[in-house]
Amino acid sequence: MSELKVRGDPEGGPERRAQLSARVAAETGIDEAMIDRLVRHFYGKVRGDPLLGPVFAARIADWEPHLRRMVDFWSSVALYTGRYHGQPMPVHQALPVDAVHFDRWLHLFEAAAGEVCPPAAAAHFLERARRIAASLELGRAMADGVMLRPGERYRLPEPGGA
Repeated sequence: MSELKVRGDPEGGPERRAQLSARVAAETGIDEAMIDRLVRHFYGKVRGDPLLGPVFAARIADWEPHLRRMVDFWSSVALYTGRYHGQPMPVHQALPVDAVHFDRWLHLFEAAAGEVCPPAAAAHFLERARRIAASLELGRAMADGVMLRPGERYRLPEPGGA
């Protein structure tokens, strides 16, 4: 699927977003109801997961606002609606998570998408989920000093130094 971008608006403005949304809906069957079902099903899995459940439980007391926000996020990601206006990277950098958590998140999301969505829709969601997980994991690794930032160079210790 080719996507045109217009400067100032990564989705190309309201008309372009509407065109992309209609095309994705026609090609995949994704609609707002499916997004809502997927988000709720996925977070049901997350809440019961022994690795991810405690991370979320420590931060979310009232799940409904979080679920609505995630529906807006996935509507923006999958259908280009532009409804989500948050900044996921800083939120995820503050969490006590690492690569194992991101792998588990992706595993649960893949399972949920396969259970809730027809194949074309699941593929569309999963392609985006994989990019999101990789981006957030990379951001965490850089913030934790596990990975060098672009332009940084690893410096070997001086010979004879500690």
